[in-house]
Amino acid sequence: MLEVYKYVLEIASDRFDVFLPEGAQILTVQTQFDIPCLWALVNPDNKPIVRRFRLVGTGHSIEEDESELFYHGTSQLMGGKRVVHLFEVSI
Repeated sequence: MLEVYKYVLEIASDRFDVFLPEGAQILTVQTQFDIPCLWALVNPDNKPIVRRFRLVGTGHSIEEDESELFYHGTSQLMGGKRVVHLFEVSI
């Protein structure tokens, strides 16, 4: 059975991992109460797997090759003072 789950992104650096059920489909990345969150369509019975992400500020350099990145969304933080873009990095 599929369900939509929300994952609060606890971001300590611009690269981080999130455990999602295998086969999870990321629907959107937004802020809720100025906290970055990710919503995904998941089968909660599937085993959790690690997925690697990269957060990039507007105008910042990206070291990864474009073929290693999959864009998921853009969020505004601090009342729009900081705009960040979330990419998944292929492992």
